[in-house]
Amino acid sequence: MSPTRLSTVVLDCSDAHELAGFYVRLLGYVVRAEEPDWVLTGPPEGTPGIALAFQAEPEYVPPAWPSRSPGEQRMMLHLDIQVDDLAAETARAVAEGARPADHQPQDDVRVLFDPAGHPFCLWVETPE
Repeated sequence: MSPTRLSTVVLDCSDAHELAGFYVRLLGYVVRAEEPDWVLTGPPEGTPGIALAFQAEPEYVPPAWPSRSPGEQRMMLHLDIQVDDLAAETARAVAEGARPADHQPQDDVRVLFDPAGHPFCLWVETPE
């Protein structure tokens, strides 16, 4: 019996191809498969990393972060992306279409929103 392992994280969105394009540019990923409302991306062959898929949902509602009001669509997960240069990678993410969050909880992390409104974090390892 083979071990169970996580292979892919799937993000819902309004436009699967648009959001996949953002993460392909941001992460240096490649498109592995696509359908009209679904795109599978992942690291280039031979490069470690987890696949990301994007699924179009007609009733998609972006999450609110930080959540402040009852009834808001709450964030259910977010992506943590380790970088070497936080300022440079934040600027690059914004140039690709991300938007910085108003609330930034830590000096070594930048919270941003992708074009579909999902929060994600860029973070840099700091010496202890």
